[in-house]
Amino acid sequence: MPRATNNVAARQRRKKIMKAAKGYRLGRGKLYNNAKDQVEKGWQYAYRDRRVKKRAFRSLWIVRINAACRMNGISYSRFINLLQKANINLDRKVLADMAVYNPQDFEALVKQVSA
Repeated sequence: MPRATNNVAARQRRKKIMKAAKGYRLGRGKLYNNAKDQVEKGWQYAYRDRRVKKRAFRSLWIVRINAACRMNGISYSRFINLLQKANINLDRKVLADMAVYNPQDFEALVKQVSA
């Protein structure tokens, strides 16, 4: 019986890796084994950084809210505490957006919860 290989699937697998390695420099974009290592590492970084991105944005929002709060004479932690006591359910993304693009509305919100 003749030897059977699954060349079509193997070629597709290699093509998928080489396509993902487009733009990589030198052997990392031209040689299959180097490209495979680099693409897999890239996928690991992508997986990790999808989680890191969430942390980074949350900390950015907190910094923005804190800056806006301090311009209105209140600390961030006090402001968040007063929001919870007033049962105002706005997340940090919305609050940060309001602080940057609608400072007068943010100021009104601070006065509302402080009262």
